[in-house]
Amino acid sequence: MTIQIGLIGCGRISKNHLETIKNLNNEVKLTAVCDICEERAREAAAAFHVPYYTDYREMLDKEPMDLVSLCTPSGLHPAMGIEAAQRGIHVLSEKPMAVRLHDAEALIETCDRHNVHLFVVKQNRLNPGIAGLKKAVDENRFGKIYFINTTVFWTRPQEYYDMAPWRGTWEFDGGCFMNQASHYVDLIQWIGGPVDSVMAQTATMARKIETEDTGAAILKFRNGSMGVIQVTMLTYPQNLEGSITVIGEKGTVRIGGMALNAVEKWEFEEMRPEDKEILESDYTPPNVYGFGHLQYYKNVLEVLKGRAHPSTDGRSGKKSLELILAIYQSHMDNCAVSLPLNYPR
Repeated sequence: MTIQIGLIGCGRISKNHLETIKNLNNEVKLTAVCDICEERAREAAAAFHVPYYTDYREMLDKEPMDLVSLCTPSGLHPAMGIEAAQRGIHVLSEKPMAVRLHDAEALIETCDRHNVHLFVVKQNRLNPGIAGLKKAVDENRFGKIYFINTTVFWTRPQEYYDMAPWRGTWEFDGGCFMNQASHYVDLIQWIGGPVDSVMAQTATMARKIETEDTGAAILKFRNGSMGVIQVTMLTYPQNLEGSITVIGEKGTVRIGGMALNAVEKWEFEEMRPEDKEILESDYTPPNVYGFGHLQYYKNVLEVLKGRAHPSTDGRSGKKSLELILAIYQSHMDNCAVSLPLNYPR
């Protein structure tokens, strides 16, 4: 069974998707690509000898595909995903799946109604160290978890935001929490469990953008644990750290490096034989995206073949979006915000 894939958005993140599709060429077939910039679309299409489009609706109508990968600005994911679902096409969305909660819910509802899968890329969940950490939490190896911290100290110069007019805007992008730290927000609530409330401050300190380039959030989890998310895109002179630390009654783990690629601390009251493999699982990623897209696509293919459950689906993707929006609301209202958000439907 060969899965036919269309791709919309041939910018920065699309390279990870296209490289993954190339590596899975015995199982998937790229049938077409689309981008509003014809030159980018043409270049991506030429590498795979497939048609290209500048109108995604035309591509969805004309080309055969089982799945469409959305690599466009975040604010466009819901509308494009809804159009695909209405045509019976499964949807794979880059993070975040939307920038507004009601848009995410509309996408989920449409995919449900048309009986298609909605996948939201959270490839860092599949890093060996992170997968091991989640397993340790689920097996209660920490005992009571006291504190969880995630840190994203990266750099995005003004030139990065100037490359595309949608970057750093509320309508299409969001700030450093919504865009660059989205995976880390996902991980802290995936590992720590449901968040009860959040108190946050954000700031636009150096970049000429609508949204924040720096911020910090204090979390209270429903299980009584505390947490902190700290993010900045102003690190000099280059990306410094992307990490998560869990401190518990019977264990301490820190997974860091530039992008959750280095197991820096792995210590439990009772060590196990499998811990040695995790301690040796460090790798050097080519960039902050790591190697997780390949594993993520493998899960997607297994789901479409009826052999597995999604690693992250639309409802899972919505959880991190809701926490990010609560962080923004806390900053704007200067108070703690409880979750789930009580948005009008």
